Amino acid sequence: MNNKRDFTQLLSELNTLGAEALAMQRPVAGGIPLRPLGQTGEWVSLIGLGGYDAVVNKTDAEGVSFMLEALDLGISFWDNAWEYHDGRAEEVMGRAIAEGRVRDRIFLMTKVCARDAKGFQRQLEDCLRRLRTEQIDLVQLHSIQYPGDRDRFFDPENGAMKAALEALAAGKFRYLGFTGHMDPHDHEGMLKTDYDWATVQFPLNVVDAHEVEGFQSRIFPECRRRKIGMIAMKSLAANDGRIPHELKLNAELCRQYVMSLPISTLVSGIQTREQLHRLVEVSRDFQPLGSDVLTELLGRSRGVEDILFMEGYKDRTGQFGCTHHAAVYAGSQA
Repeated sequence: MNNKRDFTQLLSELNTLGAEALAMQRPVAGGIPLRPLGQTGEWVSLIGLGGYDAVVNKTDAEGVSFMLEALDLGISFWDNAWEYHDGRAEEVMGRAIAEGRVRDRIFLMTKVCARDAKGFQRQLEDCLRRLRTEQIDLVQLHSIQYPGDRDRFFDPENGAMKAALEALAAGKFRYLGFTGHMDPHDHEGMLKTDYDWATVQFPLNVVDAHEVEGFQSRIFPECRRRKIGMIAMKSLAANDGRIPHELKLNAELCRQYVMSLPISTLVSGIQTREQLHRLVEVSRDFQPLGSDVLTELLGRSRGVEDILFMEGYKDRTGQFGCTHHAAVYAGSQA
């Protein structure tokens, strides 16, 4: 059975999506454009700062400086998660927010891992304390990708969703979404629940684009139809830049491919100032990629057979490098 999408049809679709992405974009003179976050009424920077990578190989003070420099360059969507570096990523980001006095200049997102109500409540309080804020803009239920996740979240007595809705009503955060990166069918299950999600975060890249069972084929259209804010990740497949490295593709073009889709923002794992400035440069006054570049990118990424090697985070066995573990999310391991 052919598990690849028709090349000509995909290319035609991408040209249409590029025009849509440009139409939804709000330019910022000489800076990174803004895009609408679904139907929330919020506008966010096309590039998001990945909280996990922002503190890698840095002291706390260096991490603070790095985050504030990213903001000054126009990256105002800040990503994080309760689990990142055992809480250090949030703590450093909270210090940057406080020391830079920039809370009103950023759109702050973090993710909670617990599937049960008590665990969610405890982790959310940790997030608020670490991030030094009374209210988070967006909280996402993290890594929906393990057996029974949806049922655990929506358990009427003890599920995290119950606690999330209570915290949302109490004003501890403003919008609710979910994330995951293994199997689009897990996302489909969450999208079928009786809740109007503000955002969904999932992988998008030039390899996934070809897959009949990929996220771009199965999740992207539904989010687009429902006008859910799409937060893209894994544009290079891994922190080591596996797609550009293995396929000999330009990393910036790989990211621009994802930015050419009508997403809200692309969360990028930026670890160095060189990476930061290079990404900002290709994001300024962004214009979607044209047919010639798309044809080359798609042509050179089409023949990938070992999809799990290239996108190891989609492998449930961990054989190809997925670093998340189901035990972290099974309950309230706070």
